[in-house]
Amino acid sequence: MRQRRTIYFNDARHYYLFVYDPPMRMEDAWSPIDEVAGTSVDTFSYGVSRADGLFYPSKVGLQWGSDRMPFQNAYEWRCWENMQSLTARGLDPLQVLIDRAHEKNMDFIASLRLGEYGGMDPDHSVGNGGRGFVHSEVRDHQRSVVEELATAYNTEAVELDFSAAPGGCAHCLNPDEAPAQASVLTDFVRDCATAVRGRSGDAGLLGARVYPSPDLNQRAGLDVDTWLNEGLVDFLIPSSYSCFFLDSQMPIDWIVEAAHRQDTSVYGILQPYYLDGSRINTNIEHMSTEKMRAAAANFWQADVDGLCTWFMDWPLEQVQRQILTELGDPDLTREGTKHYFLRQRAENPARFVYDAELPVAIKADADKTHEISFTICDDPANERIGRIRLKINVADLVPADVFDVRLNGVCLASEPCRRYPRWHDAYIGTWMEFELNTVRPVRGTNTLQFALRERPASLEGEISIDDVELIVEYDLYAAQNETAREGAVT
Repeated sequence: MRQRRTIYFNDARHYYLFVYDPPMRMEDAWSPIDEVAGTSVDTFSYGVSRADGLFYPSKVGLQWGSDRMPFQNAYEWRCWENMQSLTARGLDPLQVLIDRAHEKNMDFIASLRLGEYGGMDPDHSVGNGGRGFVHSEVRDHQRSVVEELATAYNTEAVELDFSAAPGGCAHCLNPDEAPAQASVLTDFVRDCATAVRGRSGDAGLLGARVYPSPDLNQRAGLDVDTWLNEGLVDFLIPSSYSCFFLDSQMPIDWIVEAAHRQDTSVYGILQPYYLDGSRINTNIEHMSTEKMRAAAANFWQADVDGLCTWFMDWPLEQVQRQILTELGDPDLTREGTKHYFLRQRAENPARFVYDAELPVAIKADADKTHEISFTICDDPANERIGRIRLKINVADLVPADVFDVRLNGVCLASEPCRRYPRWHDAYIGTWMEFELNTVRPVRGTNTLQFALRERPASLEGEISIDDVELIVEYDLYAAQNETAREGAVT
């Protein structure tokens, strides 16, 4: 049965066990829960594992750190000592979080990365050339961990994280044989569903993180359609650990439609970054309220059952708590200023990331037009919208170029356009910012067309559309202000 949720995910490490100095105070031990309490977050998801172990005293798997002492860095030492400081007081580090979540009226999801597993024969790992889940020992081991999380702890759900590979762990199956061995993972999911739902007392829920595109799931051996048709999962989160960019254009319509046919929930993932520091002259930049609102609103428009986010700029303060408060209610994201942006495609296909339309390389050709699409949830006819700006970041454009930009087939030459340099490489790139006064986007899918009709005779190289952003600004008195301006002109 579908269920509305607002989920915050904590990976146990970066903003928790790695940062607090031991011995851990209870206020520190509760901090992942307390920092999101009082917002719309009603479900706390906790990453209980890394490739080299589990962040709790498992009886069936390897507790993280127990095989790696003496530690070679401070954060790993903190992690181990923090867990041990709780255990020495008779407290289970995982149960402490579960109890605190329940005290704060949150459900608890134990999220398990599947592709690697501390304490097992390393030769089985796909990362070491092994066959992963084709080995029965691997399947049995991970199923035991899933069962432990569902039965030894009073969790509401266990999440199978398949999409952490390859950025966060190895794949479950060797990519060379994954499509042919998809039934192996389907059997595993089926066994996990039996274990989680068949526990004594209330039945547990089984969820899965999968990839956003059918192609990536197929390549990884994830037969999502069969899982849904057999009712093996209660919820899905389409995501990619290799892509930390917030993406308001994530292509998940296919999975929402397929899941809802089986009454299965889908939660949209709101990734944490606007920039990840990989591009020249940029640093890591977390998403703003306006960017998060745009992505959340697009996900709601795609009919998701809730939203999940994580890794926000930490410590979480008023800005982050405001975002988390808005996420749980589609009405709160509907009429607020939004900043849409399109991400760039990954340069390395091995990162296992779904495709993107940018950048677009364009050579001078009087007859050639290049097109990209984007989706927005705003209705430009809404009287509360005061201003819409389209920003295009173009590399190697010069004033002598004959460059044509069209929105849904309508030329933007009549719209005011301001040019200004980008970042610290103005010699390469230029931002073009259009005020869309008369030529406006539509709610839903829009297209942008670009054409480089002509270049100076002495310049032959191509230009590149590197970024496209759309800012929709809401104003409480937008309609009245527009009427006043028209009256003044008259």
